[in-house]
Amino acid sequence: MPTIPAAYAPPRQQSSAIATTSAKAAGLAALIFSGAIFGFFYAWVCSTMWGLDATDPRVAIAAMQAMNGSVRNAVFAPAFFGTPFVLWIAALLAWRVDRFAAARAFGLGGLVYALGGMILTMSVNVPMNEALALIVVPTDLTAAQAIWDDYSGPWQVYNITRTVLIGVALGLAGLGLMRL
Repeated sequence: MPTIPAAYAPPRQQSSAIATTSAKAAGLAALIFSGAIFGFFYAWVCSTMWGLDATDPRVAIAAMQAMNGSVRNAVFAPAFFGTPFVLWIAALLAWRVDRFAAARAFGLGGLVYALGGMILTMSVNVPMNEALALIVVPTDLTAAQAIWDDYSGPWQVYNITRTVLIGVALGLAGLGLMRL
């Protein structure tokens, strides 16, 4: 009887190993995407907005208008729009290899991100940014301060909220990856 090389695995085992590797790769991608977008919003919480609040409000308004205009780009879009889908693909692939706890973590992470990241951003922060974009920066310091105060405080509350929720999605991606 011929001996079977040790490196040989029957086709079913090979297919299972490929599926598991695919699930792990998708889980890693989900973690990277979630981390990238969390880091983006976290930076606004702990430095960008504090810096703008500390400067001349006329400069803050103009800077925020410029930043909001520049964020719509091909580098930001995949992380912002793609993250829930990468999480859901990881969930599907984890489910296919019977890693149900991982699949639930990735799936829930995608849902949390979609609701707390995308929908909150599109329904609150983006309209606030669009309204600020229409403002002609006043030369009067008092008028500029009133505009900035009306914008910055509420915008930061919603930004902190979405950052925390995106942090939860990131944590769920990490949990999913650990459970693969």
